Amino acid sequence: MPNFVLAALLVSLGVSLLLVFTKHWHGHFSMDHTAGVQKFHTKPTPRIGGVGVAAGLVAAWALASADVQTLLQPLLLASVPAFAAGLLEDITKKVGVSARLLATMVSGALACWLTGVALNRVDVPLLDDLLAWGPAAVLFTAFAVAGVANAVNIIDGFNGLSSGTVLVILAALGSLAGLQGDTPLALVCAVLGAAVLGFWLVNFPLGKIFLGDGGAYLVGFALAWLAVLLVMRHPGVSPWLVLLACAYPVTEVLYSVWRRLRQRLPTGAPDNLHLHSLIKTQVIMRWLAHWNPRLRNAAVSPLLWLYAALPAGLAVALEGAPVWAAIAALLVCVHWYHLIYQLLARRAQLHPLPDGAPSPPQARPRPQPKPRPRRPR
Repeated sequence: MPNFVLAALLVSLGVSLLLVFTKHWHGHFSMDHTAGVQKFHTKPTPRIGGVGVAAGLVAAWALASADVQTLLQPLLLASVPAFAAGLLEDITKKVGVSARLLATMVSGALACWLTGVALNRVDVPLLDDLLAWGPAAVLFTAFAVAGVANAVNIIDGFNGLSSGTVLVILAALGSLAGLQGDTPLALVCAVLGAAVLGFWLVNFPLGKIFLGDGGAYLVGFALAWLAVLLVMRHPGVSPWLVLLACAYPVTEVLYSVWRRLRQRLPTGAPDNLHLHSLIKTQVIMRWLAHWNPRLRNAAVSPLLWLYAALPAGLAVALEGAPVWAAIAALLVCVHWYHLIYQLLARRAQLHPLPDGAPSPPQARPRPQPKPRPRRPR
């Protein structure tokens, strides 16, 4: 393991542990309390784990070789708006979803400006013609990057879930870069993975610290930008292959938007009807109800890591295959998500838990018929 990759791991781990041990100093502004729609933890917990990840990335940049620094430096600079907006939300709890998404789009546009790289092809004929125009490519890249970053934030619901999923996807992207002979890009994937792993060791399974919005947007932006670089540095890598690797979080965010539109709710409104929430209430709470609450929360994550590994593994296996193969694999994975979600949602409706399982989005109260007046005899 290169020394700069090891530095990313050790610094991230050390800073994360330090934040846990000093929470009595900063807890009045850094704690994530237990009240809220999407809260499953039982004790107030620091939600600034993104600071550890950021510190690990900076340490790796300082020690990295020149070719790795060339890729890592613009990534770090461009990530500042996304990370700052998320961290400000972690501290103040007053930064809205729209503001954080806008900040992440700014990060995407800034990365394009710093590197001269923008996503100008998606292997869709008419859309590729539009993306040949530079401003359209930058806008599309900024939107795509913000979407992936928001997806990582949305799945940040249980101990180790988002960080473990990111590690799975990074392994796929790094493998694809390695298969293309792109060692610098593969090493940057390893650096980000090491920084996330350092945090993960403190977060999973007991949830001593949370990634927070700052960490989720930082990691999500970095993951999305590495995906953009992989596609643009290697014409033989289809964007659909990279999208396949990221299928789980992307499907989750699209499904969440569709669900809220169907319920006529704001797309940024929180709810407890995500797939990971249903797995907690309909699987873990039924089979592992006797476990410690922290371990129950952690038990959700391995199930979804396995699901995330399916499209990520297929992306690596289909390297060099026709584009239609990646699209077909993506559709199969989305279909599996839909089937699992509907099964659990129906179960939540028919067999609610005593402590209140979430109801499926399509479940609406049926109007009761009015009693007919009796005729006098």
